[in-house]
Amino acid sequence: MACAFSATTVPSAAAPLASRKVSVSAAPQPSLPFPRSFSAGKSLRLAAAAAGSRSARARSFVAWAGGEGDLPLVGNKAPDFEAEAVFDQEFINVKLSEYIGKKYVILFFYPLDFTFVCPTEITAFSDRYEEFEKINTEVLGVSIDSVFSHLAWVQTDRKSGGLGDLKYPLISDVTKSISKSFGVLIPDQGIALRGLFIIDKEGVIQHSTINNLAIGRSVDETLRTLQALQYVQENPDEVCPAGWKPGEKSMKPDPKGSKEYFAAI
Repeated sequence: MACAFSATTVPSAAAPLASRKVSVSAAPQPSLPFPRSFSAGKSLRLAAAAAGSRSARARSFVAWAGGEGDLPLVGNKAPDFEAEAVFDQEFINVKLSEYIGKKYVILFFYPLDFTFVCPTEITAFSDRYEEFEKINTEVLGVSIDSVFSHLAWVQTDRKSGGLGDLKYPLISDVTKSISKSFGVLIPDQGIALRGLFIIDKEGVIQHSTINNLAIGRSVDETLRTLQALQYVQENPDEVCPAGWKPGEKSMKPDPKGSKEYFAAI
């Protein structure tokens, strides 16, 4: 397996310590059934931002995957959770809903502590944390390990396969309820796939990627996708073409308006 676990002896219990500046903390949400696939599902539909107007419908490219009982895919509200985490070598409480109305969230899952691909991703997001912070975004990492295992990994030097100090919390999902609710748990192995979710300030999942265990993710592409999301939310009559980056030309999503973009490329 791509992420073989290295056992670490940890204490049996510890009292949570004070939270950091942005308190992030509920009983786990009921687990949703594990999906047979990660497709958007039959309920995905294109919804007009302003109903009743044909031109508004033509310009609206907002996917809603709503409906009670649906999986938390793009277009749905992110399932809330509260769990212990490690930040600044202390135990804190993280609650996803406390970011709603305040920040965007990059929520990513990784299989196990003390493995191989995982630390390359975790440290890469930490090294680029200020770039996310500048655009009002928090980063949260999650695995099924305990906070004691997280703490031991943070206290291990990078040159020895550890993480060193991180600039964002690592969340403990020992009950596996968070991984289940986001549809990334591998049931027969008890660990999560490399799922990454971009959640907007309203708490809606706007982007997700899910990699298998052996494939690391790109911080550059995560940042680019987040910037594109923020741009179209600030400019709802525009869309971002392939590979769009800040400062580049966007597109009007209608037959006439799009010609301006195509004529310029």
